[in-house]
Amino acid sequence: MRRESGNLPADTTSFVGRHAEISRARQLLARTRLLTLTGPGGMGKSRLALRLAAQVRRSFPDGVWLADLAVVEKEELLEHAVLAAFEPNHDMGRPPMAALTGHLRDKRVLLVLDNCEHLLHPCAVLADALLAAVPDLHILATSRQALGVTGECLLTVPPLSAPDPDDPRPAGQSGQSAQSERDTHAGRSDALDLFTDRAAAALGECAPSEHGRTAALICRRLDGIPLAIELAAARLRVLTCEQILERLGDRFELLAGGSRAALPRQQTMRAALDWSFDLCAPGEQLLWARLSVFPGAFDLEAIESVCTGSGLTAQEVFGVVAGLVDKSVLVREEQHARYRMLETLRQYGHLRLGDGEDRALRRRHRDYYRALVLRAETQWFTGEQTAWFARLHQERPNLRTALDYCLTEPGEAQVGLEIAGSLWCHRLGAGSLEEERHWLGRALASDATPSPARLKALWADGWLALLRGDTSSGHVRMADCRALAQSLDDPLAQAYAEQFDGLTALFQDDFARAIPLFDRALALFRTDGDIGDTWATLYLLSLACCLSADPRAVALGEECLALCDAHGAQWSRSFTLWLLGLQNWLNGDTRQTVRNLQESLSTGRPAHNGLAVAQCLEVLAWARASDGDGAQAAELLGAAQSAWEKAGTMLPGVGRLLHHRTECEALLRDVLSEECFTAHVQSGAALTMEQAIARALNKPPAQPSPPEHDPVTVLTPRERQVALLVTQGLTDKQIAAQLVISPRTAQGHVQRILAKLGFTTRTQIATWAQEHAPRL
Repeated sequence: MRRESGNLPADTTSFVGRHAEISRARQLLARTRLLTLTGPGGMGKSRLALRLAAQVRRSFPDGVWLADLAVVEKEELLEHAVLAAFEPNHDMGRPPMAALTGHLRDKRVLLVLDNCEHLLHPCAVLADALLAAVPDLHILATSRQALGVTGECLLTVPPLSAPDPDDPRPAGQSGQSAQSERDTHAGRSDALDLFTDRAAAALGECAPSEHGRTAALICRRLDGIPLAIELAAARLRVLTCEQILERLGDRFELLAGGSRAALPRQQTMRAALDWSFDLCAPGEQLLWARLSVFPGAFDLEAIESVCTGSGLTAQEVFGVVAGLVDKSVLVREEQHARYRMLETLRQYGHLRLGDGEDRALRRRHRDYYRALVLRAETQWFTGEQTAWFARLHQERPNLRTALDYCLTEPGEAQVGLEIAGSLWCHRLGAGSLEEERHWLGRALASDATPSPARLKALWADGWLALLRGDTSSGHVRMADCRALAQSLDDPLAQAYAEQFDGLTALFQDDFARAIPLFDRALALFRTDGDIGDTWATLYLLSLACCLSADPRAVALGEECLALCDAHGAQWSRSFTLWLLGLQNWLNGDTRQTVRNLQESLSTGRPAHNGLAVAQCLEVLAWARASDGDGAQAAELLGAAQSAWEKAGTMLPGVGRLLHHRTECEALLRDVLSEECFTAHVQSGAALTMEQAIARALNKPPAQPSPPEHDPVTVLTPRERQVALLVTQGLTDKQIAAQLVISPRTAQGHVQRILAKLGFTTRTQIATWAQEHAPRL
């Protein structure tokens, strides 16, 4: 069976209603390449888009991919965010639009652009360009407003059908169509079904069997808005339906007495959220508003650092966070102790901030993430090295916001230089080189004041420019860095300048100049720098000696490895093992070369070390070619080419290495024939990173991960009983009678079975249960 590809998240709650909208959307998507779901906030556009995408995924053999744009606050980062949907750990080594079109070319893909409204024009430009460049691409967008692109088809997402609590007539007597009647009768409406489902989830075994006319009134007064209905149902943990209805009535009357110029969506959502806000304790209200400073997910440490003071102590944070999670204001991410808010709730919280509080919060947010980045830098060459790569990758939305604050708030650019300059190596691990250069370029242009932070930023941007193949920019940065180091008269600044100058010479194969520069930088770092700077310079010196046949190469390489082992720096160890493998290959010992490179590929987390993976695959291909294994060598060359692009660097960077690459290609073309060589290279380039590493390690191809849970064992014993009774066609009341439970409890079991198994109908449960009956 073909494995479905994409990155759609799994449902965490059951999907209710929207049958007509899904049917219509499927029809439209079959005849248009750009379908935009429009409507006001809180209507469930995102959820509908994900359900639609999941249902049509078989029509897109190359996958259905979600790009959530809610956390993208600047239009210049839009293309990076969409690219990250396909390559979450890397850019593609080219401008993002070129990388996107290159990645999607000749593929049939559905791209879901979610939450476009705050980036309307750039989203329109992006969609238009991608559709023109990629003939088999389809785009499903959600936005509060049409993108305005030629060929765009719109589908307005309406409120859920709300019941009329005052219409006593049974179905078939109201003059409406049968389907419309089913949707509007108090006992059968999508809005009421949603309220009932979420109430059962909130109350569990305590859920009443019927909510009746009061629930119908709640759904009607909330205008069928899904978000408001879900919030209302969650409040059944602390209030009765009658109490909820009473509070809603007061709130709507209060808002109706204000400005009639406000949009209806703002009135209804504001009323629902005002009501939800007023149900929170004072500390919860305070924290809800302050948490709006976080554009993405956050943890308790961040909350305590950024949001405490003036009414909220650090000791109170955990209890207040628990209260907000319980009230469905915060959502805890499953795999990590991190939290996030729906974007609508976040925006509402921002409106509740006090006068002048926004700027102070943004500064505290910046200060926290500045401290985090500096802490990561000080712990870079330690056993926490790989963990820090993962942590900072996770914090990208918050880091972008912190950097943006520095570069838009007067007088803060120096801190922006400091943050960007300290992040460069972590970007190197993640492959986000172009984004890092974006921030470094903005920061350097914002403040030309001579300072150690500016020197570090010049040094970092120059490094990345050389790795990206932008030698002219690299040389300009090197000259500026050298001049600034002389004016600062600081030994550490001089060490950075000497190392950078040596790197430019290394990229030009000028080893006679590079080696003395590295020697001087190493001496300065040993005296005035930290162990990480010492290792990096020692590594470059060893590489220069290796490529120039300097006899010191082996001893320097072994010293590099000893430093890594002494400090537990696994990321750096991968690079050092590559260096030793290169030395052995140049000395003719291909057996030891393969051992070194395979050990490097088995060290740490390759996903956070794309550059080392590319280097290892490259030299391993040369070793296989030297040993006469032309087919595998060509495959590894193809895999290396793909890895270089994903790492965002030139291949293989240094001129002398590029010469060895050219020699290897010529040898393989002679041995295999041009046609065979090309076929093997293309086969290797098509491998994922995991598959390429498995190939390099002579392991079987990586298989898809097994399901996290057995779908049978994920059900409780009671739920298995209910599933078997569903196969007999029993209703909830009949199931309740057999199991001696309430009908509402039976219904709750059925809803949880649907959610756990990813189904939407009882028929699906019955079919599944019959297939698995022996195990139930």
